Amino acid sequence: MRNAIAVLLVLALVVGAALGLAHLGGTVEVKVGDTWIGISFPIAALLLVLVFLAGHFLLAAWAALRRWPARRRAAQEAKRRAQGEATLTRALVSLAAGHADAARLEMRRARGLLGDTPNLLLLSAEAERLAGREDNATAEFQALAKLPEARFLGLRGLLRQAMQREDWDAALALAREAEAAQPGASWLREERAQLAVRTANWREALALAAPEAPRAGLALAAATQEPDPTKAIDLERQAFESDPGFAPATLAYALRLRANGSPRRARAVLEQGWQAGPHPDLGAPWLAEEPDPLHQVKLAEELVRKNPTHPESRLLLARVALHAGLTGRARTELEALVQAGAPDRRAWLLLAELEEAEQGETIAGRAAQGRWLREAARAAPEPSWRCGHCGTSHAAWAPVCDHCGAAGEISWSSLSTAPAIG
Repeated sequence: MRNAIAVLLVLALVVGAALGLAHLGGTVEVKVGDTWIGISFPIAALLLVLVFLAGHFLLAAWAALRRWPARRRAAQEAKRRAQGEATLTRALVSLAAGHADAARLEMRRARGLLGDTPNLLLLSAEAERLAGREDNATAEFQALAKLPEARFLGLRGLLRQAMQREDWDAALALAREAEAAQPGASWLREERAQLAVRTANWREALALAAPEAPRAGLALAAATQEPDPTKAIDLERQAFESDPGFAPATLAYALRLRANGSPRRARAVLEQGWQAGPHPDLGAPWLAEEPDPLHQVKLAEELVRKNPTHPESRLLLARVALHAGLTGRARTELEALVQAGAPDRRAWLLLAELEEAEQGETIAGRAAQGRWLREAARAAPEPSWRCGHCGTSHAAWAPVCDHCGAAGEISWSSLSTAPAIG
């Protein structure tokens, strides 16, 4: 409605102007030499408008004629780009469907239409990888890395390839380049953390680990590589505080404190570690400074007072009681462990040792020993440090399995369960 009113107003103004000029009168004279031309003013004004419109039309036509080749080229380029984008879409669908050969064919067509664009190079590299042509994929990633706007994408692909073929030197160099191209990228941080673990660079692995990641093992591994004792004990403290139930960290920190002249702090660390996760490796350093077997029993009771019914607590009490000659106390702990349904081979072997201590080389003693030894043969094996990846048993915890090379897979477990500890 508003547009119609505006048009009517414009028409009214034009008609009014025309009528005004018609009634205005007057003559426009043009004299060239002896020639004289006289035109009424309204006609002259009309001719002037017509000349202006004709000139404007001619100039516009000339400009359009000059722009026509560029417009034609732009139209052809737009058509080629649309065809190329459609071809890229078909290639992407083929990649998603796992049809490597079809994807490579579509990529060749798209390259003829679009040239080496970043999207095309990236999809082409993935198509080559899907087809198992890693060398061709490497060439595509290298071409992608040469484009300033897509350098990070190319480096990411090359880094992934280097890690897959376990070329750690090349992976480290590519990770540094990728960090320079895109500082602080979260994906790159994860890859660098994995790379640090693979190359046993534990300090960097600890620095790059996510806040929610298990850090005790990484901190302890970094401490073993640290030549500075001050920094090493700081890392061991970090490992202990991160997970007091991780016995290797508790043991390392306690021994370091004791060596540095802090036996009371060392005992507090051992006690806290036992409360968080009883482990047989913690018993020996707790009892090490007390030579009297009877006093060792009291020390063991002090250590396990927060969790006296735990299987490891009962085993420790039974062992020190037997060593002190307190066979009745040892039997009480072992029978409670059996009744709880949690004995492993160690409990039965201690019962056999107990029978020998109480009955000696008698017929009854040998019969009782034989019974417990048969139970030990059928019982579950004692827990050990076992690799969750290959199942290899280790005498002590280590950050890397020396059998299969898996990192962060060694945990304290029985033969039936071997969970990883990050």
